[in-house]
Amino acid sequence: MPAIARLKPLLTLLLVGSLTTLLLTGCAGRIADEDKTEQQLYQEAQEALDNNRYTTAIERLQALESRFPFGEYGEQAQLELIYANYQSNQYEAARAAAGRFIRLNPDHPQVDYAHYLRGLAAWEGGRHALEGLELSDISKRDPGATREAYGDFRRLILDHPDSQYAPDAVQRLRYLKNLLAEQEVYIGQFYLRRGAPVAAINRGKEVVEGYRDTPAVPDAIAVMIEGYLHLEDQKEADRLKQLLVELDPEHPQLGRNQQFVQLHPANKPDKTLLQILSFDLLRF
Repeated sequence: MPAIARLKPLLTLLLVGSLTTLLLTGCAGRIADEDKTEQQLYQEAQEALDNNRYTTAIERLQALESRFPFGEYGEQAQLELIYANYQSNQYEAARAAAGRFIRLNPDHPQVDYAHYLRGLAAWEGGRHALEGLELSDISKRDPGATREAYGDFRRLILDHPDSQYAPDAVQRLRYLKNLLAEQEVYIGQFYLRRGAPVAAINRGKEVVEGYRDTPAVPDAIAVMIEGYLHLEDQKEADRLKQLLVELDPEHPQLGRNQQFVQLHPANKPDKTLLQILSFDLLRF
């Protein structure tokens, strides 16, 4: 038998043995999360954050928080967990983590940051959700995330007016306020189309009273005018029309000689069969 042929089994055994040794050495060199120190977990989380590996960062931060809740890095890990969840588009998890941090650390010097990230998470979660709405889709839309973002940014501004995040929060708050006012108008118009004038008037009032400094006020007044015309309350409709003329004489629903133009006449409601059969006792 040639010498090379006799060496093949020996070389194979040596190769297998070397690979086994390397694998065993590698496994022995790894430390399970439950055996790592607080500092090791925190350093690994930092490295993951620096390299945009947010899933790994979340795992390390959660392990750190679970094993060392009162450790040296506990509060910082909670803050960075909010950020990691936000960056990985886990907005509900980010809001939950921020809410927990605010609740447990109300006097922390960076609690304003937690408020800000909580608002940003809601902002991203509902971003553009109310833009370009069609009236027919209004009943299916939920402005919950927008309202949550509005509340978070408002709380940040009220509680931490000198925060470095306050100026940006003010800009976002203004945008959200306009958006929420428009939402109320859209819903009011939807109610007019469905033959529910009282509900429409209430939506208009919500804008006039709660969002009086937004551009949606004239449209809200127009909704209220139509609502009162549906109810055949000409006196209140005329009073509101005069207010609309004063606020916005070029409003699209003010026609020739400033006569009010109804977009949703009372004799053309878009009612459901259920409303018709229930004699309009069921409202939305």
